[in-house]
Amino acid sequence: MREKPKQQMRILAMLCHFSALLGWILLFLLVFIGIPLYLPLNLLAPFLIWRFKKAQYPWIDFQGKESLNFQITWTLYTLIFMAISLFLVLTSFSLAVTTNSSVNEVKITLDSLLIVFLSLILLILIVQSFVVTFAAIKAYNGEHYRYPLTMRILR
Repeated sequence: MREKPKQQMRILAMLCHFSALLGWILLFLLVFIGIPLYLPLNLLAPFLIWRFKKAQYPWIDFQGKESLNFQITWTLYTLIFMAISLFLVLTSFSLAVTTNSSVNEVKITLDSLLIVFLSLILLILIVQSFVVTFAAIKAYNGEHYRYPLTMRILR
């Protein structure tokens, strides 16, 4: 598997990585138009590409597993972040209510938490888009790349 893969394999391997970003974009569009659901759409397209082409091309098997492992890990990190965020918001709101704070103080607290969490979400999305783009370019060039901080669920 050390020889450079053919162009069709490299394009499909690159799509394994980029299609995950399309899943995130679709998810945020659904949430933006008012459909509040959390489906791991970032896993669907890479899984389909990997599932149907892994037996035919070993390069797509390697890249598909790598992409899916990163997206599964990223989804777990996002769920953990959402749970921690919800806990902090509820805790700060309950502290503000039990200490008989004014409505203005509660609003300022919740608004500042919202700004912090939205900034962190934006940072996470920017980092993910850079890492996925880098991996897609490496896959297209036929180079091996391992995502950092990724749990190896598929081996």
